Formats: sequence, structure tokens, C-alpha cells
Amino acid sequence: MKNDRLRKKSLDEMIDKHIGEIGTEKRDNFEEELRLDILGQTIRRIREDKHLTQAQLGEMIGVKKAQISKIENNLTDARFETILKVFRALNAKINFNVELMNQNIQFEQ
Repeated sequence: MKNDRLRKKSLDEMIDKHIGEIGTEKRDNFEEELRLDILGQTIRRIREDKHLTQAQLGEMIGVKKAQISKIENNLTDARFETILKVFRALNAKINFNVELMNQNIQFEQ
């Protein structure tokens, strides 16, 4: 009987319960923050793989080390143009996927 009470829940069920269901403002904000955090982590990983410091990457695109740190740690609303410059400097391809009312539009940079 004890196992009946310990039902396993999926991550999606837990997020729905504690953050909110898909389409709610709270869930949308959570998803956006998660995507930005992953973007920052990706930039950091690529930069470190290329043995670059934040200062060196900043110099390559014309911003200060602090700006790179903020992007990597999701502490700023970086301009889209800056994010593109970072990926170009890292020689990395970035793909954006935008969904509009059951339409799928892709953008590659």
C-alpha cells in the first residue's frame, strides 16, 4: 500500500503544478528565463573550450569583460545584436526558431 501513495511524477507534471501550466504568464516567464540561462551556459562552455577569457571575448566584439560575464550569468537583457556578435566571434552557428499561430519560422545565423 505504501507504493500506491508514492506515485512518480514527470518533470512536466511538477512544473505544471509548481510553476504553472503552459500558456500562463508565470510559466511563460519561467520558460524564457530557462532559455536565457541555457544560452549563457552555452556561450561560457564554447568560450572556455576555445581557451578564451571573458576579457578576450569582450575585446573581440567591442564590449567589456563585465558584459560577457552578465550574458553568461543571465544577469542582463543583452541586445540581440550583441548575442549574435558573441556567437560570430566564437565561430559558432546559432539557430532561432519562432512559432507563430501554428506556423514554424526558422532563422539561421
